[in-house]
Amino acid sequence: MAKIFGMDLGTANTLICTKGKGIILRAPSVVAINDSSREIVALGMSARSMLGKTPEGITAFRPLKGGVIAEYEVASKMVRGFLEVSNAFSLFSRPEIIVCIPHEATGVEKRALEDSIFEAGARSVALVDEPLAAAIGTGLKVGGAKGSMIVDIGGGSTEVAVISHGGIVSAGSIRVAGDHFDDAIVEYLRKTRDTFIGVATAEELKRACGSAHPALDRGEMKVAGRNLLNGLGAIISVSSGEIREAVKEPLDQIIDAIKHTLESTPPELSSDIYDYGIMLTGGGAMLRGTDRLISERTGIRVTVAKRPLEAVCAGISRIIESEGQMGDLLRYRGR
Repeated sequence: MAKIFGMDLGTANTLICTKGKGIILRAPSVVAINDSSREIVALGMSARSMLGKTPEGITAFRPLKGGVIAEYEVASKMVRGFLEVSNAFSLFSRPEIIVCIPHEATGVEKRALEDSIFEAGARSVALVDEPLAAAIGTGLKVGGAKGSMIVDIGGGSTEVAVISHGGIVSAGSIRVAGDHFDDAIVEYLRKTRDTFIGVATAEELKRACGSAHPALDRGEMKVAGRNLLNGLGAIISVSSGEIREAVKEPLDQIIDAIKHTLESTPPELSSDIYDYGIMLTGGGAMLRGTDRLISERTGIRVTVAKRPLEAVCAGISRIIESEGQMGDLLRYRGR
């Protein structure tokens, strides 16, 4: 009998779950490949440590952008590697895969995701809307008449959805998320401090002293970069306020997406959202003060999920454990 595995194939991280075990793999969605043979030389955390540091002939990168496949061949090999680590294959069977997809992904993007997972060795592929999976993973009662609002800030995209009766009533999806915070920090320091830092350093800054709200100032941190005026190495101190200023534009775009979704929500469900609030998930939700900023700008209480990075995969895990009771949320394709 084929095993069923759930996969949150994200721009920044990949999580895999299976029945009875929950989440069994967490790894960065990064690969390092040999440029001539196109074979993978490193995967996951080991490949992430090579970003920006690879020797000639090897390239480390993320094969997904904006939550969808950007490099089909490499993405397929990455998925195969993660499934092998998860013991998904046996001598006589191939796994059935349930994978999330951004709600507003195009038909071409959905087909590319399915094909890459089939190419990795799957027996069948089922797609589930990412905001639905995130809502289920946080424990929201998506099957009832009460309206629930979920905001999932991932690495490459932000999903905003109002859910009722087991379906998405209104939604918005923008290709602005956690990775854009890192890019904004790099660009801000380049313009204001004449210093160039890598994306990995920007992410470290964001985690160590970043905040989205001025009431949650987190001091400062020293980082090493390259002075753009003389080309030499430089060490600078970056404050929490500077990080906040750097990420202001992408945060504004996310909040605008939330407001647009609220504006298109039926009034009966709007009252539920104002009563019960917004649930915030995804790695981008871990930027301190994001919940407080969204609450102030929308007038609605915002709650951060207990494990925001795991919410989508936890939702897929619950779908698997339901043994078909949530099958109407899935769109299957066999091969």
